[in-house]
Amino acid sequence: MGKYFGTDGVRGVANTSELTCEMALAIGRAAATVLTEHSHKKARIIIGKDTRMSSDMLESALAAGLCSVGADVELLGVVPTPAVAYLVGAYGADAGVMISASHNPVEFNGIKIFNGQGFKLPDAIEAEIEDHIDHPEKLCLKTGTEIGKVHVSTTAVEDYVAHILSTVGERAAAGLKVAIDCANGSASATAHKLFTALGASCTIINDQPDGTNINLQCGSTHIEGLQRCVVENGCDIGVAFDGDADRCLAVDETGELIDGDKMIAIFAKALKKNGQLKRDTAVITVMTNMGFFEFAKNNGIETAVTTVGDRYVLEEMLKEGYNIGGEQSGHIIFLDHVTTGDGQLSASQLLQTLAQSGRRASELASVMAVYPQVLINLEVPSDKKDIAANPAVAAAIAAGESELGESGRILVRASGTEPLVRVMLEGKDDAQIQRIGEAIADAIRGQL
Repeated sequence: MGKYFGTDGVRGVANTSELTCEMALAIGRAAATVLTEHSHKKARIIIGKDTRMSSDMLESALAAGLCSVGADVELLGVVPTPAVAYLVGAYGADAGVMISASHNPVEFNGIKIFNGQGFKLPDAIEAEIEDHIDHPEKLCLKTGTEIGKVHVSTTAVEDYVAHILSTVGERAAAGLKVAIDCANGSASATAHKLFTALGASCTIINDQPDGTNINLQCGSTHIEGLQRCVVENGCDIGVAFDGDADRCLAVDETGELIDGDKMIAIFAKALKKNGQLKRDTAVITVMTNMGFFEFAKNNGIETAVTTVGDRYVLEEMLKEGYNIGGEQSGHIIFLDHVTTGDGQLSASQLLQTLAQSGRRASELASVMAVYPQVLINLEVPSDKKDIAANPAVAAAIAAGESELGESGRILVRASGTEPLVRVMLEGKDDAQIQRIGEAIADAIRGQL
């Protein structure tokens, strides 16, 4: 991670020292300069945002920064993050910016940048942008007619929805009764149009954003609301998005969770059956459940494992030519169709697969057994994110690994988007991994 950029853009509590309006303005100036320095035409950059109250404030500051170095700006309004990634190419823009803190609470916000091809920026480009932020003398501020202009798009939602529809068959979800949780976020702007066009009978919840309720006890981080909705309304399946709709989790007809691991297993098996799984491989992360590896072995599917973060999944996919990959959290990348994780694309593909199978969602999800898993999130100061290397903590981890042997695993890692250290354990004995996990968590707490 860089000085300002984390694993998913610049993120922090909005209007504090972590993410000020001045920082947004500086990012706009630096990003436009770096990403368009070899262009011989006036730069054009699109901006999307989620529904949190601070997004308007940061949008204005960011647009001012971009215009001050001569870039024209097109405001997309409230759209999902993957809409920005897609529309960069569709609109022929030089870059795209999304203002969102994804699944984080409302007080957080963030700025993530896509290049002209719709891909998140590599570390080297982010480092160059950071250098321009710290050395504003490298910037060339414009005057007179060279200052950029701001335009407002009126077609972004429709164009994005049309793109998603083009990746599945006509009325791909016809006959299905579907519950949809929009997390009071970006999906609120698109879900009605999309899932109605897919032919589903829809029950849509948490689609009334007011600037303060994004991710608030709803969406993919609080799946229990969708679980109740599915059961109470007799739905065939439910899907939930996070604040910027780049991830999706699902719920079967009984209310059981279908997480990202199971969704990737469903997709990989369907692609392989149709001869479309490139190199017969799915890309996953170190957080992927051990049950996925058993599924892959039983179905003749290879696995490529990366560190946590959809950007690293994407890097591996691009490097090796794979076309499906993602994370347990619901970031899933269909590289044949998109350049980033897209929750509503994943949901559309899942509904199509379910409708074509003629089976229940619970039967479809049974393709993969799930090992018991414990995840403990611990708040830590930013300077303590390497705490796993502390001797006392390392000793607790080693003791746990010795006890588990080949029957489980332990992963302790710092979050790239929140001030947290995550302790993850997996094994065949739920009580055992819970006990070991708490021992490691206690060792970490003792060092804070």
